[in-house]
Amino acid sequence: MVDTTSAISDQPHAAPPPVGLFEALLFWLKLGFISFGGPAGQISIMHQELVERRRWISEKRFLHALNYCMLLPGPEAQQLATYIGWLMHRSWGAVIAGALFVLPSLFILIGLSWVYVAFGEVPVVAGIFYGIKPAVTAIVVHAAHRIGSRALKNAWLWAIAAASFVAIFALSVPFPVIVLVAGITGYIGGRFAADKFVIGGGHGAAKANYGPALIDDDTPTPEHARFRWAHLLRLALIGAGLWLLPMGALIGSFGWDSTLTQMGWFFTKAALLTFGGAYAVLPYVYQGAVGHYGWLTPTQMIDGLALGETTPGPLIMVVAFVGFVGGYLNPMFGADQPFLAGAIAASLVTWFTFLPSFLFILAGGPLVESTHNELKFTAPLTGITAAVVGVILNLALFFGYHVLWPNGFNGTFDWPSALIAVGAAVALFRFKRGVIQVLLACALVGMTVHLLQR
Repeated sequence: MVDTTSAISDQPHAAPPPVGLFEALLFWLKLGFISFGGPAGQISIMHQELVERRRWISEKRFLHALNYCMLLPGPEAQQLATYIGWLMHRSWGAVIAGALFVLPSLFILIGLSWVYVAFGEVPVVAGIFYGIKPAVTAIVVHAAHRIGSRALKNAWLWAIAAASFVAIFALSVPFPVIVLVAGITGYIGGRFAADKFVIGGGHGAAKANYGPALIDDDTPTPEHARFRWAHLLRLALIGAGLWLLPMGALIGSFGWDSTLTQMGWFFTKAALLTFGGAYAVLPYVYQGAVGHYGWLTPTQMIDGLALGETTPGPLIMVVAFVGFVGGYLNPMFGADQPFLAGAIAASLVTWFTFLPSFLFILAGGPLVESTHNELKFTAPLTGITAAVVGVILNLALFFGYHVLWPNGFNGTFDWPSALIAVGAAVALFRFKRGVIQVLLACALVGMTVHLLQR
C-alpha cells in the first residue's frame, strides 16, 4: 500500500488523494490500538492524524463534528471517529470507524479483567499502572492545552472556559447544566458579537496551517450526508431491532431479573441518560453497579477505572470490566464456566452502551452537516467547545490529586509519581513525543520504582 501520509507532507499545498475504504479501515484499526489518554487524548490524536498529517478533514469541519459529539450522551471521541468515518465512506465507514475504536479495548479488557479476578494483584502489572497513571495526567493536560489553543480564540471564549472550570471545580455544577449555559451564551454571543463565535478561527486559519483537506471547509456535503425523512425512519427501525432482538433473547432465556438482562437495561439507560462523555457517566455507573446491583465492590470499581484509563479506547470501556466481573462472579452458565459468563456479559454491556452512539451519528449527522456554514447553529456549539476546555482542565486536576496524593491531602505526597508526571509533560510539550512513546517509557519507570519499593 502506498504511504499517502508522506506524499501529503511532501506536497503541503496539494489536495490529498482520495482515500479508499480499506486504507481508512487500516487507519481506524491502528487508532483503536493507540487511542490512549481518555477522550481528550484521543481527540488530540485524531486531530494530529486526520487534520494535521493526513488532511482527510479540515479543522473547521473537524471542530464542527466534535461540537455535535460533545452534545450527545456517550463517548465523544468514539462518536467523532464514527462521524468522520460516516462522512468519508457512508454507513459502512461509520460502523468500521466506531467499531474498531472499541473492539481492541474490549478484547484487552476481557483479558486483563480475567487476570485481575482469577489471579489477584500481580506486582509487575501494579507497577505498570503506577507509572501510567501520572503519564495519563500529563496527557490530559497536554490535550487541554492543544484543544484550548485552537478553540479559545478571544477573551469571550476564554471567559466561558474559565467560568465552566469554576462551575465544575468549585461549585460542583452538573456537566449538562454547564453545556446548556454555554450553548445559550454562544447563541446570544453569535447574535450580538458574531465575529467572536466563529468555529476554528475562520476559514483561512486552517488552510494556512495545514493546507487543503480532502473534506475541506467549502467541500459540498456528499449526497449520503443529506437529510432524508425516509432514511431517518429506516435507521429508527433498524436501531429498534438491534436493541429489541438481544434484549428479547435475554428475557426469554434468563428472565427479566437475571444479571445479564439487568445489565443490558441498566447500560442502555446509562448510554441514553448521561451527558458529558465518560467522565460524566462514571458516577452513574458507580452508583448503579456498586450501590444498587452489587455487581462488584467499590475497590474493584476503582481498579476497573485504572484499567480503563490505561488501555486504549474510550474510558467508558470500564463498563466491560464491570460486566466481566459481574458475570464472572455470578456465572449463569454453571460454576465451571465463569470466564464464558464474564466474556459474554462484557460483550453485551459494550453492545448496549455503544449502540445508541452509532444511531445518534447516523441519524443526526445529516442535520449537523446542513448547519456547518450557519452561525446561528455553530455559535452555540463554539461556546460549548470553550466550556469543555474548562471541564478537561478540571479533570486533569482530579487525576493529579488522586495520583500525587493517593491517600488524600492528609497522606504523603507521592514524589516518584510527581517526577514521572513532570517527565511525561516535558516529553509531550518540549520534545513533542508521541502518546505511545510516553506511556511505554512511564510504564517501564513505574514498574521499576514499584518493584524497588517492595
